[in-house]
Amino acid sequence: MTQTYTDATLLRPALYVVATPIGNLGDMSQRAIDTLKSVDLIAAEDTRHSGRLMQHFAIATRLVSYHEHSSSAREDAILRALGEGKAVALISDAGTPLISDPGYGLVVRVRAGSYPVLPVPGASAITAAISAAGLPSDCFSFEGFPPHKSSGRRQLYESLASAQRTLVFYESPHRISESLADMAAAFGGDRQAVICRELTKTWETIHGDSLAGLCDWLQQDDNNRRGEFVVLVHGAAKVEQLALSPETERTLKILMRDLPLKQAAALAAEITGNKKNALYKRGLELAASPP
Repeated sequence: MTQTYTDATLLRPALYVVATPIGNLGDMSQRAIDTLKSVDLIAAEDTRHSGRLMQHFAIATRLVSYHEHSSSAREDAILRALGEGKAVALISDAGTPLISDPGYGLVVRVRAGSYPVLPVPGASAITAAISAAGLPSDCFSFEGFPPHKSSGRRQLYESLASAQRTLVFYESPHRISESLADMAAAFGGDRQAVICRELTKTWETIHGDSLAGLCDWLQQDDNNRRGEFVVLVHGAAKVEQLALSPETERTLKILMRDLPLKQAAALAAEITGNKKNALYKRGLELAASPP
């Protein structure tokens, strides 16, 4: 479905996806305030949390809860409101909805119902972090929250080890130390990275170092492990294209049958004398191509 609109004409009914501050209330845009005051209903991730924000900006619009555990009945109610000609806003606890926050299912259903979905942009921890980290920003990918278990995290990180783009992750204070240790194991302790902690808040910290250095830094002070984290990891260095001999490629293929790719590439490098990174990259290509 294609939707068009102009700033001069706000379409009603519509779902307005409204960004709210990630910490500093001064980042609340006037357009966001005006929108939240004007809509008929606000679907909030946590009505108690958002209630304080509404009180601060004197927004009296009715709040209803909408979070990741909401039933389809809540989405049905929002769609009914749109069908009755009402305007609805969607907000999360902080930042831009749908960015590791609830809302995807609702937006899909609203668009499928041929109602407009209009963004009211604003604060986002991703863009705040990438703008200040000092890592390449021309090509980056947001990987969200890594898996809770170390085995899942390592599998994810190993799959991204050869990616040449800047990688952006969210992480919680409960797992930041273990997650950084897993990154160092998968990407190499000398890979450059940046931790952004408590962005826009009183104790905002942006600290860059090697992954090994960041692991040490986290242990130097308990405060370094508190708050909400964005972790940015420099992309892998570009590996020169290496023409592998048929025998080297055959060795790699045989090892890949019984070993994880990382181990297969390391062992193939030891056997053949080729660079491990080049063999790992070729292994990724072989794994992605049909037999």
